[in-house]
Amino acid sequence: MKTIALLFQYILPHRLLSKIMHALMRIRFKPIKNFTLNRMIKSFNINMDEAASKNYNDYPHFNSFFTRALKPGCRTIDPSKDSVISPVDGMISQIGAINKDEILQAKGHHYTIQDLLATPMDSDFVDGQFITIYLSPKDYHRMHAPVACEIKSLRHVPGRLFSVADWTTQKIPRLFARNERLVNTLQTSFGKVAYVYVGAILVSSIETVCNGIITPPYGSEVTDLLLEGQTQYTKGEEMGRFNMGSTVILLFPKNSISFETDLSAGSALKLGQKIATIH
Repeated sequence: MKTIALLFQYILPHRLLSKIMHALMRIRFKPIKNFTLNRMIKSFNINMDEAASKNYNDYPHFNSFFTRALKPGCRTIDPSKDSVISPVDGMISQIGAINKDEILQAKGHHYTIQDLLATPMDSDFVDGQFITIYLSPKDYHRMHAPVACEIKSLRHVPGRLFSVADWTTQKIPRLFARNERLVNTLQTSFGKVAYVYVGAILVSSIETVCNGIITPPYGSEVTDLLLEGQTQYTKGEEMGRFNMGSTVILLFPKNSISFETDLSAGSALKLGQKIATIH
């Protein structure tokens, strides 16, 4: 069955399905909307005590619920001046050192810095550090700043929309470097950081505070976007959201940070939790 499911990952019309999902998630007919919300909450055991509002009527459609805000004070942003925080709620898919220019996707599968960022060799991240965090449907789906930073560039990289679930990352070569993604290049106190939002099947939209909705429409070539809005962010400040869930990847320069020793693949993370110390 997994082999058949994997085959369908290659032949399904990814963008068409995502466009359909984009429309379905914005249905405003209350009986359908409320039924969908109720099923979602029960199926994924979503903790509504953390939501800014428990009232279904405050969510005009399913997508507004999916990207719901958290109750004030629900997440604590680590206050240490030398800390890097988790920018999302999620689970660590992989974490560790970049081997020259190779990033670990799963056992037996790697992809390169150049492939992920859609750029020639970026020496800033050679032999650096990386962390990949998967957001499941039950998670909070807004992305925040891992450190105080300034966005220096935004690059939209078109691609496929494979599922980013654990079983697909173990089977599909270079998955994160093949999927649609948005590369944020950040300037920080300790150098350049790459903050990548990776799309996935049925992820119908990536949205940023700086430039609004990036997808849809879906592009056909790599595009460097003109920065239009807020570019400077304090640690923990909201930077974007997935209108449906996916994955974020952070790349750090060589010898710039040390990850917390208790973190490994499979560790659950909450927004604001300390994940690394800045050297």
